[in-house]
Amino acid sequence: MKLIPLADRVVLKMVEVEETTKGGIILTAAAKEKPTVAEVISVGPGGNVEGKDIVMSVKAGDKVIINQYAGSKVTLENVEYVIVRQNDILAIVE
Repeated sequence: MKLIPLADRVVLKMVEVEETTKGGIILTAAAKEKPTVAEVISVGPGGNVEGKDIVMSVKAGDKVIINQYAGSKVTLENVEYVIVRQNDILAIVE
């Protein structure tokens, strides 16, 4: 099965990011309330959404930052995805 987003929606797969403090303690993504890094899996076509023309600026494979509580979680074949609108994406990580 494959998730194909509609309009200005983007399907993301969460990426585990660990951070080490100065004291050597490893913080997982679940231990902090910061924006979350995700990988773009698929992108909708954009188009006219609610009277505004939307041009999609992300593509499959991009790493992006989203707010921890953005979007809708979906589990497909035991893999958890998040579907968000493009304007819920805060930044592209290069």
